[in-house]
Amino acid sequence: MSLIPSFFGNRRSNVFDPFSLDIWDPSEGFPFSSNFPSSAQETTAVANARIDWKETLEAHLFKVDLPGLKKEEVKVEVEDGSVLQISGERRKEQEEKNDKWHRVERSSGKFLRRFRLPENAKLDEVKAAMENGVLTVTVPKEEVKKPEVKAIDISG
Repeated sequence: MSLIPSFFGNRRSNVFDPFSLDIWDPSEGFPFSSNFPSSAQETTAVANARIDWKETLEAHLFKVDLPGLKKEEVKVEVEDGSVLQISGERRKEQEEKNDKWHRVERSSGKFLRRFRLPENAKLDEVKAAMENGVLTVTVPKEEVKKPEVKAIDISG
């Protein structure tokens, strides 16, 4: 909570609060502002779903933080033969008319992340698992055949 009072009326956050990510909408409160579709007013903060991509000797591992989402709300696909696509949506909570919100920090909206996989990825063996809000996608790698090197004796 900020110690500086808000000068902008009944807002959920303070413009001077460095930890607030709310964006001030200059059209807020005007009669025409309600004409915009709700999807344009929602933030897609889940769009920045945090992903770690680690390569081991056996596979490429993708770990995605998706707290609160069920596996049915997430899609993992391989398209165009080499692009891993992870997508989903966190739905906005229903608001009751008499609810008074003090702070809204959890995000809602759709997300989509794409990664071009290297040539050694076994695309037909991709596996995905969801546990405790973390999606793990495993893309096995083909064994890279090391070129055969033959030593040649030098005469002379």
